[in-house]
Amino acid sequence: MKNCRVVSLAMTLLGFLSPCLTWLTPRVSFPLGSPGRHTVHFTSPDVTNTTTLLLSEQEDVLYVGCRDAVLALFVGHKEAMSLQNKLDWSPSEKDIEQCSMKGKKMADCRNFIRVLQFLNRTHIYACGTFAFSPRCTYINSETFVMSNRMDEGRGRCPYDPYQRNTALIVDGELYTGTVADYRGNRPVISRHLSQGAKVDLKLEDTLGWLEDPTFISSSYIEDEGKLYFFFSEVGREYDFIDKFIVSRVSQICTSDVGGQRTLQRRWTTFAKAQLLCQADGELPYNVIQDMDILPPPHGTPAEDTLFYGIFSSQWSVNSGRSAVCSFRLSDIKSVFSGNYKVLNRDTLQWSTRVQEKVANPGECGLHNATDNALRFIKENFLADDSVRPVGRSLALVSAEHSYSHLSVQRVLAANSKYYTVLYLLTETGYLHKVVLVQGGPFIVEEVQVFEQPHTVLGMQLSEAKGVIYVGTSQGVVRLPMANCSFYWTCAQCVLSRDPFCGWDPSSRTCVEISSSKTALFQDIERGNVDESCSSVPLNPRARFNPNNLPAGELVLVSLNAMVRLQCPKASQLSQQLWERPNSRLSSDLFLQLEDGSLSFVATPATLGHYLCLSVENGYQQTMAIYQVKQKSSLLPNFQTGRSASTQTSTPTAAVSQRTERTGTVVETTSSSHSTHASISVNTQEDRNSSGWWEVSQEDFRDRELLQSRRSPCYLKELVVVSVLLVFCLSLLITIFLYVVRQRCRSRTMPQASGNPESNRASPVDQERINGNWVLSNGQGLHNGKPSGFEEAHAGSNGHLPNTPM
Repeated sequence: MKNCRVVSLAMTLLGFLSPCLTWLTPRVSFPLGSPGRHTVHFTSPDVTNTTTLLLSEQEDVLYVGCRDAVLALFVGHKEAMSLQNKLDWSPSEKDIEQCSMKGKKMADCRNFIRVLQFLNRTHIYACGTFAFSPRCTYINSETFVMSNRMDEGRGRCPYDPYQRNTALIVDGELYTGTVADYRGNRPVISRHLSQGAKVDLKLEDTLGWLEDPTFISSSYIEDEGKLYFFFSEVGREYDFIDKFIVSRVSQICTSDVGGQRTLQRRWTTFAKAQLLCQADGELPYNVIQDMDILPPPHGTPAEDTLFYGIFSSQWSVNSGRSAVCSFRLSDIKSVFSGNYKVLNRDTLQWSTRVQEKVANPGECGLHNATDNALRFIKENFLADDSVRPVGRSLALVSAEHSYSHLSVQRVLAANSKYYTVLYLLTETGYLHKVVLVQGGPFIVEEVQVFEQPHTVLGMQLSEAKGVIYVGTSQGVVRLPMANCSFYWTCAQCVLSRDPFCGWDPSSRTCVEISSSKTALFQDIERGNVDESCSSVPLNPRARFNPNNLPAGELVLVSLNAMVRLQCPKASQLSQQLWERPNSRLSSDLFLQLEDGSLSFVATPATLGHYLCLSVENGYQQTMAIYQVKQKSSLLPNFQTGRSASTQTSTPTAAVSQRTERTGTVVETTSSSHSTHASISVNTQEDRNSSGWWEVSQEDFRDRELLQSRRSPCYLKELVVVSVLLVFCLSLLITIFLYVVRQRCRSRTMPQASGNPESNRASPVDQERINGNWVLSNGQGLHNGKPSGFEEAHAGSNGHLPNTPM
């Protein structure tokens, strides 16, 4: 226990000493339903919990496994996904009742499709949880009719819909990684539907070949004749840390038929190794979340196959972070061909002592090996070394996003080079499109695919159609990989650094690389506009010429009013700069806010022209031009690109002036009590316009002259302040007199004495003490005082009557 604490403390300190992470910001962000990024959604009230996706060979039909049904969606049209067929496959009421009696929730006692694979060209093999009693069936892909034959799904499909699994059919045989019991305590990697001389195989579970695993994915390498399974489990070799999670890769040979006496109907080619997603000086990202395979380019060996995976950390110092690591197949093979750890049967502890190899674990063709060799393989299946990432570095680290799923593809750019593109799905519902370059990862864009957090169990790439499918708990979302038409200039097309897009100088549009046969302008590595668009006439940034000031958006303000000028951002990576003709923007007069807008008080010194520039990767472009003027008594019609008129109102009513243009809205609002001017500019500009926005002005609603406005008068304010001052002074005087009076009364009150009789006052004295100056005999006041006041005051001792000295 002490060792565990020491190790935990050391790892925590190591996390604080790790180098600072670079915050990756997507260049462009598209909210849900944004017109700038087209997405297609398929939803239906009776379709929930989409769990598996399977794309047909022609990629025009998408088979979807969901709760109690299997769907066939026609995806041949770009604008929509339509339901072609639906096959209901739900458990009976009796099955649901038995599931509920076992203590399961009614919502979980349904049939969740967890296996959906092509068995051959005419049939699909499907397995579902079926109310915690897994079953499998055959579906005719042409008629979409389910076979009457049902197979028991134990070992092929999980019982619990929340347990992750992996399944793959190779040459008509089903290879699965799942649990084989109701409680989920028996994890297995097995083969079913074996053909020819092969028999169904599974793991030897007596020595703990698997330790509470969570299966992620599986991939088949045809040239190797092997299947690779990716999962996470408890690392028993780290016995000094309690429940330390490690990520694994394991392999089996498809030609394995088991041993003759030892390891009968068991795998003889099973071996596993640790996947270490860790950078130098950092804590390891030890929990694998997803894995996808990237085949090598055509003509290269299979050993160049790459596996890209998402990893997270179980340590709190890495909470909320995700890392992407890539592993090369040649490195995995090298680890499996090395030394293996030795398991002590008595203590069930691993050691790394080197011993003589009786056989090579993981080698295909061991079914004819001797019993001694098979016993060695049975006890030595954990590789001593770990598989390190490519380049001993992380492909991507996110300090603010937690990624859950990924897909990867290789794209041929305009320079005839291949670039790796990652599609990463965040837990908050955004899909990040990332291109890996030498300078590091670059997030081209992020697209919101669903609003609320949904359970996502499937992502499917269709390279032939150029789209990606995301299966959520509420339906399916289709998203095009390329969005070239969004970039309206050569500069924006090059700055996007999208491998799919390039600038066509002949058509002056940003087009997809695959659809163009001409030479396109593109710079994926640096995004240099000056070099890439050197032959394209770019609109230079506007310069202020004192003799020829440019017309801009007319902003009418009153003196001493707050003015805020908005500047649209070309991207989330750009920075806004403001300029004025022949003057600097002093920090004492001007304030640039976080959103790039400029705020200042309208004075004679701040009236005039303003230019907003967007700077990105060294390229500058004009985003907006404003002309701030003071409201006058007589305003002529201004011509700023378009005709303009003014609107008048009473002094107490708000004056609203609205100027609209293509993609731009300008509003100025002021009143006699609130002098505040605000300019709001929409960032959705006309994508077919020139490189910088031409500032124009639309007609105002009414073509009337503004009423003459006098200089500000503060008479009402002065009167109000004076009245308040007099009231406060009166209140203070009243309080002062009241305090003085109370003190005088306290001095004239009779003092207590030892004689009880002396404490009694006469009725007249009592009336005087109480301040009641109306005498009991009916005498009135004389000159504001009761009669006899002078006599009593002129006593021998100078005090009131009956008042002791």
